[in-house]
Amino acid sequence: MNLAFLAAPLLVFAYGVIRILDGLDGARGPGLAWTTGHLAFLGALAAFLVVFVHLRRLAGRDGFSTVSVAVASAGALTLFAQFVVDIVVGFVAEDHAAMRVIASDVSDNQVVSLVLYEVGPYLFYVGLLALVIQLAIARRVVWWASALVVVSQVLPVFDKDLIPVGALVLLAPFVVIGRQVATPRRVSASV
Repeated sequence: MNLAFLAAPLLVFAYGVIRILDGLDGARGPGLAWTTGHLAFLGALAAFLVVFVHLRRLAGRDGFSTVSVAVASAGALTLFAQFVVDIVVGFVAEDHAAMRVIASDVSDNQVVSLVLYEVGPYLFYVGLLALVIQLAIARRVVWWASALVVVSQVLPVFDKDLIPVGALVLLAPFVVIGRQVATPRRVSASV
């Protein structure tokens, strides 16, 4: 099993828990929790890039999976840039109010806002979901694994405090898919 399939959801889980803990005082960042949480998510994104390559191989390296990986990777890179900006803002700001002002200055740039906040990050989710749905349709993974990946990505849309729950939901299918990556095969529809 490739460790990236474990690292990605576990690092997202760490980010989600740290994010919740950081907000217990009523404000998130700046500080150690802000930086540590964001670094965990950067690690998760690096692991996801490895996962995408393996999912493409499992899907048969066809045109659709290649485009899906390109889309997901572009999204991961924009998320990476967004989180680096957040870390830098956390380092230069004296307090949470200053963070808001600096972050607002950054997002006031229309190109930055469009790429890093409004469009770019969603490419990650679109590409990931396209890959796992393709794998389920081709019966390369069990259907419920793809369904759980979808659920894991939708949960935080309702409330960002559900990020750790979504990460734990993602862990189960990633363990199954990670094992299949080592020995790609078609799975039975009844599984």
